[in-house]
Amino acid sequence: MNIKILGTGCAKCHQLEKTVEEAVKELDIDATIEEVKDIKKFIDYKVMMTPGLVVNEQVVSSGKVPSKAEVTQLIINAMAMEEQKKGS
Repeated sequence: MNIKILGTGCAKCHQLEKTVEEAVKELDIDATIEEVKDIKKFIDYKVMMTPGLVVNEQVVSSGKVPSKAEVTQLIINAMAMEEQKKGS
């Protein structure tokens, strides 16, 4: 699983990264967490407000810091979609 935090390094971006790390650890999954600070990349993902959260190349949140429960659910949903694609 590939998870990207889109942001300029602000406090909210760091909070989101910490929340994602906690959720990944609790789910006990193998995930790469990457910080993306290049504003041009934000535009590529159509994220106009940071922080942005991208899971497996899908933007799942932007402009807010979701709770750990929300982040966990977003990751679970992404894993389910991945499994569906494999089954198709």
